[in-house]
Amino acid sequence: MGRHVAQRLVADGEIVLDVPAKLSARARLFDTGQGRKTDPADAHCVAVAALRASGLRQVTVEDTTVALKLLVDRRDALGHARTDAVSRLHHLLLELVPGGAKTSLSAPQARALLNTVRPRDIVGRTRRQLASELITEIAVIDKKIKAANVQLTELVASTGSTLQQLNGIGPSGAARLLGDIGDIDRFASRDHLASWNGTAPIDASSGDQHRHRLSRAGNRRINRVLHIMAIVQLRNDTEGRAYYRRKLAAGKTSMEAMRSLKRRLSNVVYQQMVKDARRMRTGPGGQAGATLQSGAAGSIPTASTSEKPHPGPAATHSRTPLLAAS
Repeated sequence: MGRHVAQRLVADGEIVLDVPAKLSARARLFDTGQGRKTDPADAHCVAVAALRASGLRQVTVEDTTVALKLLVDRRDALGHARTDAVSRLHHLLLELVPGGAKTSLSAPQARALLNTVRPRDIVGRTRRQLASELITEIAVIDKKIKAANVQLTELVASTGSTLQQLNGIGPSGAARLLGDIGDIDRFASRDHLASWNGTAPIDASSGDQHRHRLSRAGNRRINRVLHIMAIVQLRNDTEGRAYYRRKLAAGKTSMEAMRSLKRRLSNVVYQQMVKDARRMRTGPGGQAGATLQSGAAGSIPTASTSEKPHPGPAATHSRTPLLAAS
């Protein structure tokens, strides 16, 4: 509801500031109303936070990043629907075909396999009918996924983003990064981005034992994009795999090495998006160009004391982007 109101106000020429929930909660905590949460109290605390805080992001009109977010959400929903349909199809084929079907099953392959089945009893015929309907449903979803991928590719290309030059980021990953992150300038540093996406480990040291544990906070969609990026780089001869092996050689476990790699890749994504933002602002002729600003009225990311990134990966600068396009 807040996003719609903010967009209406911006369209009417009003200046709208994005006040993080943390700031308004702190103002309510120190208010004289004993911390009671009511609509008038919330409005007052938001106004107090907006007057006292500096560096608040100004809400702008929704642009391409919002369209990217909508499209990539649709693409993810189609992927989930296909996975569910294939799972149900496998369950039916297991009853119709001895040994079932292979894991990676396309609609034409499933149709050819089902054509070899001729059940005689009513139970078998019913299973075959349901399996045939599921195959048709999967074929329709595949067409929608293909069309969504083409649309995402064209829209990402229209933004001028170079995120797909990084090894492990495709159209969906680039669209998710651009859609959820929006204006990269709202992150003061790469450490803030790592804290926001959950790749910055949490300090869990005790006494002489110094260790960090996994952070389960942050934007899990962006975290998933970085995880896929890490998996792709580990499968190929890349600098990401070399970095992962160095962490293993240093005594890290496989999970700790993976977390370090994701933290490093978060830095790479941040650097790439900052570079793109500067290029878009400057323009090819040295003039100010278009910028990619998020119209979402989301919270301003901040790094709390317990969410500070691991000092190791945060202080290490990649000499070359991780990595060239695959």
